[in-house]
Amino acid sequence: MTVQAPSHRAPSRDGSTLPHALRPQPPRLSGRRAVIAALVGAAVVGVLVAIQFLAPHLFQASLPNRLQDGLTLSLSVLFESLPFVILGVLLSIVVQVWLPDGLIERILPRRGWARRAVLSLLGMLIPVCECGNVPFARGLMMRGLGPAEALTFLIAAPIVNPIVILTTQAAFGWDGGILIARIVGGYLVANLIGWVYSRHPAPEKMLTERFRLTCDVVVHEAGSPTRRSLAQFLVELRAVMPALIVGSALAGAVQVIVPRDVLLAIGSNPLLSVVAMIALAISVAICSNVDAFFALSFASTFSPGAIVAFLLVGPLVDVKMMALLRTTFTVRTLAGIVGIVILFGFALGIGVNVLV
Repeated sequence: MTVQAPSHRAPSRDGSTLPHALRPQPPRLSGRRAVIAALVGAAVVGVLVAIQFLAPHLFQASLPNRLQDGLTLSLSVLFESLPFVILGVLLSIVVQVWLPDGLIERILPRRGWARRAVLSLLGMLIPVCECGNVPFARGLMMRGLGPAEALTFLIAAPIVNPIVILTTQAAFGWDGGILIARIVGGYLVANLIGWVYSRHPAPEKMLTERFRLTCDVVVHEAGSPTRRSLAQFLVELRAVMPALIVGSALAGAVQVIVPRDVLLAIGSNPLLSVVAMIALAISVAICSNVDAFFALSFASTFSPGAIVAFLLVGPLVDVKMMALLRTTFTVRTLAGIVGIVILFGFALGIGVNVLV
């Protein structure tokens, strides 16, 4: 079963014909990512050493202990995320190789807003954490969905997800409206981002050069479904694994660089507590399936709105997720996504504090 040829689809305002417009681009230098990763690692070590000498009183633990803690945290994030990434890659292969041609188009509504509304609920059927959603969304785009539609799924799925809903309810119950605010907020911000990027005049420019080239290769891939599945499995792992490792390392490093006491000191302020928990959500990079229990430990110190902001922002734009999304979307696109999510999370957190 082969991917539909580029010439068989009509233009769409939402960019749903994106693979048809893809053109092979010259690949970037292969060593560039390795150099960037090495520079990031050196910068993190440099920051730790500078803090140790300039402000040693900020931390109770010594520098070697903090380095060990950072390594432990990085590995825990990596191993927690890896099974979901592999599951997401397998689901991506099912979409790309094994689904009948035209099935997705027949199932989804024709109107852009209705397609995005349905896609934002797809996470209810695919309970994969945010890490696994990235390769799955890549597979959807390779089969014809536009970037705006894929983003709607990507933003909603880590929250509008049966496992996430159950764990959030187990942690907080129905008190303070935290569960309802998280679900409704995740659904709304996903459709907001989908609508914003559906207005993009050139959807293919939202994607990285490397992903556009990968799409072109997949569209023209020959061979049996089994052979194509194995080849695509290797392609997707090569794309997402370096980003996952770098993102996990950044998540561990940030947690040992930023003094936790600084965040806790402002937890009682209804405004600053929301800002602090958003900053914490971006840095700790905890899987959305279990982040509610982590947030529960702050419930006695931080306001309900701050907890909601943490539960909304973390699964969508933490450092690990941004590293994974960078395999597919341009820096400019990611900057817009981060801005919308943070502003929406802040407004939602303040709103919950006012109403509760």
